[in-house]
Amino acid sequence: MKNALGVIQNLEVFQKVVSKIQEGESQNSLGLGRAARLPVLTSLHQSLQRPTLLITQKTDHALTLLDELALWAPKSHRLYFPEPTSSFYENAAWGENTRRERLLTLSTLAASQIPGVPKPDTPPIVIAPARAVMARTLPLRDFVKASESIKIGQTVSPGGLVKKWLFKGYHHVSTVIIPGQFARRGGILDIWPPADQHPTRLEFFGDEIDSLRHFDPATQRTVKKHDRLHIPPAREFLADPGENIVEEGRELTEFAIPLLHTSHSSLLDFLPRDSLIIFDDFDAFQDTVNEFEEQAIKLRKDHLSDKSISEDYPLPYITLGEIHDSLSRYQFLELGPAGAGVDSAISLAFAPNQRFGGQLKTLLDHMKKFLSLGDDMVVVSRQAARLQDIWGETIREENQSAPTFIEGSLAEGWLLTPPAGPRIHLLTDGEIFGWKRPQPRQRPRVQTQSPEAGYIELQLNDLVVHNDHGIGRYKGLVNRQIDGVEHEYLCVTYAESDQLYVPVHQADRVTSYIGAKGSRPRISRLSGADWKRVKERVKKAVQAVAEDLLELYAKRQIAEGYAFNPDTPWQSELEASFPYIETEDQLKVLVDVKHDMELARPMD
Repeated sequence: MKNALGVIQNLEVFQKVVSKIQEGESQNSLGLGRAARLPVLTSLHQSLQRPTLLITQKTDHALTLLDELALWAPKSHRLYFPEPTSSFYENAAWGENTRRERLLTLSTLAASQIPGVPKPDTPPIVIAPARAVMARTLPLRDFVKASESIKIGQTVSPGGLVKKWLFKGYHHVSTVIIPGQFARRGGILDIWPPADQHPTRLEFFGDEIDSLRHFDPATQRTVKKHDRLHIPPAREFLADPGENIVEEGRELTEFAIPLLHTSHSSLLDFLPRDSLIIFDDFDAFQDTVNEFEEQAIKLRKDHLSDKSISEDYPLPYITLGEIHDSLSRYQFLELGPAGAGVDSAISLAFAPNQRFGGQLKTLLDHMKKFLSLGDDMVVVSRQAARLQDIWGETIREENQSAPTFIEGSLAEGWLLTPPAGPRIHLLTDGEIFGWKRPQPRQRPRVQTQSPEAGYIELQLNDLVVHNDHGIGRYKGLVNRQIDGVEHEYLCVTYAESDQLYVPVHQADRVTSYIGAKGSRPRISRLSGADWKRVKERVKKAVQAVAEDLLELYAKRQIAEGYAFNPDTPWQSELEASFPYIETEDQLKVLVDVKHDMELARPMD
């Protein structure tokens, strides 16, 4: 793929496009086909080294582009800016994944304007659907003012930090398990900024920050120590916890953005001034914005009629006219529609490939022919390993050059013909097998399980099992001091009044006892070897069952079966005369006739 990008960047027509952008010109359309758009976008990003925003129409297409971009730009800083999970005018909180991905994008784009915040190593590529661009967000100025950096040795009140975090939208919890939460335990503060991979633990000596370290929320173990922490807002609005702008008892959600912030701000306002905005199809984008705006007008009427919003509730989105005004501050470029536009000369370098419909012999002959002519052949397929094996099994010439096989999935391939040098054939599953690329789904982000999950449902005196010490009774949480430091433990009692204190970060070693209904297990002795013998017996029993199953399936594998003779024409004609069985009597007649026919069949 890297070689293909190099060939594209050396095209004279491509270099003209780069020159026009460097001179400050915006361009209407490159007229590129669907398959050529991402490699050209990646080549532009590598040549210009500027932040790039790719705007497309709908979410499903944006996710497809994001997935394919990983093949073309695996080392680039790729970001996805999703649309809100709730509709315009709906008073509902946005999803956790949506909130995190949006704030990660906003934090990355705003980093260049926040003192003390490290800038990204490479300019990011952001992909956003139309509705995500329309949705209003926290104004850039407020976002920058609310962002702060803290470092080791800084003197700051833990209580003051807590108040700031509440204002920024962080939720106070007992244990941090997802981004946007913080917890306080004595002189320790845990916080998980949405843009960070792991939460951070702040340890204080008085009011001085003594250490900052990333930790794993599942095990509470340190992942990495660091000197500085950047804390941006956790929501796309800023409000005191008691802000009285929603009904009493309801959570303050992103519904309040236009109420709290009168400035009509969107993703476009967060872009650095040297950013390049690329439209997948500008006309289609405008049509999509108009479509969403018409839907929003209808939704507003419905919400006004059921009094879920007031007459003075502001627009929760920016209009197409406001988008045009924002675009005037940046350079923009359109990749499509395919074959149209005055600057479509670059599209002439790409042509569609031959399609093989699963005929692998024809495919192999095709690849062998063009490889012998000096062309390059790149195969991107979900069956890349198998295709590579087939190529190795069927091509015997020692000096025969081989294609490049890449495991992955693209919608389509192309044939790139440069003015000089070898041509590049990009083949995908679409050309080879006739498959359509599977539509990506926005997979839910795996949430870290809280360390409390293993014991939060336990009740006093419940039977529990410790991996190493056996069956005991749960006696609740207790605090104990070791070397002057207080820690929390699970207390488990055993036979002869023995007690075991399990640190909460090892709570996964304690589970509820599950046994036969009505049975009363024997409480283990903490100092005895009974539990060890029990585990050894269970291990041997499981091994015996496994051996029995292996023996059973081995016998089934070598046992000889009985093959019945094929049906005679007489039976086939008779069965055809009973296409439908509607009554039990008809079924009995058919069974009796088939039985007589089996008896009358001559033996081989």
